[in-house]
Amino acid sequence: MGPVAQLVEQGTFNPKVVGSIPTRPMRPTIVKERRSRRAARRLGREARIHWRAVQLVRSPIALKVPARIAAVFWAIKLLTTAFGESTSDWLVHNVNPYLAVVGGFVVFAIAMTLQLRTTRYVPWVYWLAVAMVAVFGTMAADVLHVEFGVPYIASSILFAIALAVVFWLWARVEPTLSIHSITTTRRELFYWAAVLATFAMGTALGDLAAYTFNLGFLSAGIVFAVLFALPGLAYLGLRINGVLAFWGAYVMTRPLGASFADWTGKSRHAGGIGIGDGTMAFVLAVLIVAGVAYLTTTRSDQLDEPLARRTIG
Repeated sequence: MGPVAQLVEQGTFNPKVVGSIPTRPMRPTIVKERRSRRAARRLGREARIHWRAVQLVRSPIALKVPARIAAVFWAIKLLTTAFGESTSDWLVHNVNPYLAVVGGFVVFAIAMTLQLRTTRYVPWVYWLAVAMVAVFGTMAADVLHVEFGVPYIASSILFAIALAVVFWLWARVEPTLSIHSITTTRRELFYWAAVLATFAMGTALGDLAAYTFNLGFLSAGIVFAVLFALPGLAYLGLRINGVLAFWGAYVMTRPLGASFADWTGKSRHAGGIGIGDGTMAFVLAVLIVAGVAYLTTTRSDQLDEPLARRTIG
């Protein structure tokens, strides 16, 4: 290869440009340094923008929900549904109803903000969010009936449609509805939208069975206990889809917990045993705190870090 061809090959001489003067090829280290400086300036600008804009949502670095769905999970979930019913009823009947709803929404928003700002599953933050969804979801369903006169059958259908829409949109943009896939912000937002819809629909279903169908709290609770157990039994015996079984049981936890909360908390005249909503709310809160403390101490609902990374990856 001649000297001119070598210069063309090195990119230091362009024969098409008149007066092109051969120059020494730029050293790779100089090129790397310039690229590094440009990248540093770009990252600096992005960092300044990120610093100025306070984000309410942080990108997850790990699973944001319990990794192991076992008996303790379902026990605390049922306790939170009962807690939501008792707390909502006590607040509405002992505090200004409008103030109670606004306060419930504020605490719900704070709990959800804490959950969305964490980057991994934290038991007390997660279950605080679930409990506040239970309280506010109950209030939202009751407001439709009490303030706007919407029949329980209509609100049950309305919230069922809302839940179906959430699942449909979730399935359209994500490959799975599994609770074990909640490792991105978008999936977590879909998850909590589904949870809120299940609470609202479950509240309407529980009241529909107890009041409209005249089953009473105890009989309605027994019916929902059977419906709650069916998805798990079908999963174990018939090997139905695990995601379908999970959400089927999850929906039933709301009317099941609420029915027994009403049965224990309401007066005998109303069909309960008269313990009182306030007393039941306190007892349930203590049990929830004890359950979350157990999970925090034992980490029984979490995977070991290496296994978790393999599972998420």
